[in-house]
Amino acid sequence: MLTRVMYVTVYVTDQDRALRFYTEQLGLEKRIDYPGPDGRFLTVGAEGHPFEIILWSHAPAAGQPPRAEEASAPGPIVLESDDLKKDVGIWRERGVEFDRHEPEEYPFGLRIEAWDPDGNQISLRQQRPVVAEQG
Repeated sequence: MLTRVMYVTVYVTDQDRALRFYTEQLGLEKRIDYPGPDGRFLTVGAEGHPFEIILWSHAPAAGQPPRAEEASAPGPIVLESDDLKKDVGIWRERGVEFDRHEPEEYPFGLRIEAWDPDGNQISLRQQRPVVAEQG
């Protein structure tokens, strides 16, 4: 029986640039950085959570081109914040570019979209608090 999702892979053209974006701009932490036989195995993750994102080096022609059109890009990486409006301000100061000025309200909570330097879409979200039903 499966017990957890360990990794998801994001193709990048420059692992050092991607590492700076995901750690210095989004605030994830570097987990693994190992020069393996098939290339550098580099992961990042949110502090205190076991899930990791592999930043895998891939040539631009073989992977996703920088600023790929949304229609041709794979699904986004979805990251959750406990205070999205505050974090958007911090990320914007760090140079992260978003699809709109402020997070948009949805039935599930708040959402705003960003892209990493290779055009990988990142959906940043904050879930709406669950209100207990009164009976």
